[in-house]
Amino acid sequence: MLIHHPSHLIDALGIPKQLQHFEPSYEAALQRIASITPSHYARTRNALDGSVTGLSPYLTHGIVSLPEVAARVAHHHRLGYDDKLVFEFGWREFFQHVWAHAAQPEAILHDMRPAHLWGGGYAPQLPQDIRQGATGVPCIDAAVRQLYATGYLHNHARMWLASYCIHLRKVHWRAGADWLYAHLLDGDLASNHLSWQWVASTFSSKPYLFNASNVAKFAPQQAWKAWASAKTAVDMSYEQLDTVAREQADVGPEPGIHAAQEEPALWHIHDAAFLKHFEAVAGIKYARSAIEFIATRLSHQPGTSIELVTPWALSERPEPTPAPAAQASSAWLRIGIVLADAHRLRPWSERRWAFVLQRMAQVCDVIWLGSDADFLQLTELPHWPAREIVRAQASLMPGYAAALPRIATLQ
Repeated sequence: MLIHHPSHLIDALGIPKQLQHFEPSYEAALQRIASITPSHYARTRNALDGSVTGLSPYLTHGIVSLPEVAARVAHHHRLGYDDKLVFEFGWREFFQHVWAHAAQPEAILHDMRPAHLWGGGYAPQLPQDIRQGATGVPCIDAAVRQLYATGYLHNHARMWLASYCIHLRKVHWRAGADWLYAHLLDGDLASNHLSWQWVASTFSSKPYLFNASNVAKFAPQQAWKAWASAKTAVDMSYEQLDTVAREQADVGPEPGIHAAQEEPALWHIHDAAFLKHFEAVAGIKYARSAIEFIATRLSHQPGTSIELVTPWALSERPEPTPAPAAQASSAWLRIGIVLADAHRLRPWSERRWAFVLQRMAQVCDVIWLGSDADFLQLTELPHWPAREIVRAQASLMPGYAAALPRIATLQ
């Protein structure tokens, strides 16, 4: 069951209300876009209680696109290439560009350049005290509490977490990146993993470091005490931190006993809890039921055009023009696709699956769940149209990137 943290506990961290809950709908995204004031964003974006957009979950899952957001903001505000908001849009596009032009989609999951910072080894797993938000470093523990309670973190909090894990605790960046990705509503392999590499200096010329003074500067004004990290491992000068990053082993958690947070379980595709939620949202029990639905539609409406909708392509669907090869019918069948094999290595939290499946149910006629082999067998259904009449938005996600073009024309 989804753990609902009491709102007053999150309020105590100074987290703005609009960053505590994310409704998985196009209307909710439009409301966030309408509230953007570029000048306020530019002045306050670095603060944890600043005027950030909170659009990242909607962008990651394709509910809105960057061009649409930019156009809607520019309709009400002057927006130039020198605006900080545009800079942030540019960073997101840059990460996607790097991913798209990598030799293989999974290349970003490995060091983009050799690391020569710390001569010792980095731990392949995240220590329990970090996973439980029990390090004794307030800014780290507060970030973990917010992550588990909301599925969201301000970019500064993400960088603090990454820097602490890598440079002070000597955890390999990949272990931290995978953990954060699993719990974020906006977990995007390119933005998330390349950002961790940027902090680690495997995708930058130097490590990203922060200290207690940096935390004090950007912590929420009304709740700064919850984040204040004086007299902890991060209360050093940048010169001292650089020496620790290069020469010192794991500094360990702060002395004493610290309250621990229970890490929300990650849902694996074939777990009973996931399947129960999938059934409730999708209205079907398993892939066979979806196939029966699809087969019935195709038999009743020969010539139906098909759109395959992945978790990263959940935009609003105006009725499209039928594919040119469709002749017998102008009907469309939109099938939500969840490839079990692709998610086995990168499971998500219940919170994220709830966000994705609820939105997918809004824009699709049916949601199909199955293996890669089952996916290819869809083409064997009676009346399944030619590949030219099956559309899908291209995806770089491992698993989806290989499977989609085998039965669909990519857009």
